[in-house]
Amino acid sequence: MRAGFPDFRLGTVLATSFTGTLSERHGDAVERIPTPQRLVDWLTVNGLPVDSCTTAQLDLARELRESIHAAATAAATQEALPASAVQVINDCSAQGRAAAILTPEGERRWRLSSASCVEDALSVIAADAISIIAGERDGKLALCASPTCQAAFFDASQSRTRKWCDMNTCGNRQKKARFNANQRKKPRSAE
Repeated sequence: MRAGFPDFRLGTVLATSFTGTLSERHGDAVERIPTPQRLVDWLTVNGLPVDSCTTAQLDLARELRESIHAAATAAATQEALPASAVQVINDCSAQGRAAAILTPEGERRWRLSSASCVEDALSVIAADAISIIAGERDGKLALCASPTCQAAFFDASQSRTRKWCDMNTCGNRQKKARFNANQRKKPRSAE
């Protein structure tokens, strides 16, 4: 995790990391962007810095997040993409005026049309979602094996057999539960 933002799950794929701002969807849900400022924080640590965010922009961001999650989940389970989710993703993608720029170090960065344009940042996230849902990247969408999480994530591992959205959270939790269950099954030694 990056310093200062320990409760953000930061993956390598922007769109699915964004859907991770609501975790434990099938358990005790954890909202990681509860306020406009927390969305500003999340965008900043993900290379899309904005100065401010309104409540309406936060609502739009959450609508985009849920649409990406719905479409990615459908893609992972090879079901039809929900039309309403596709519409929100497309609308957000088209609304922004962000531009990809090349840094002197040879890295791609995003230039937003203004420092306070959350819509530009959301368009970058929507475009990223389109590229992974459309199958344009080497990898596959999958769902976390944790029964309380089931987050959509992008599996770019060589074998494409990842089970958890994040090994440090869901994976470790499942391994710990399995270990504890095995410990309970072992007979106690005589003392």
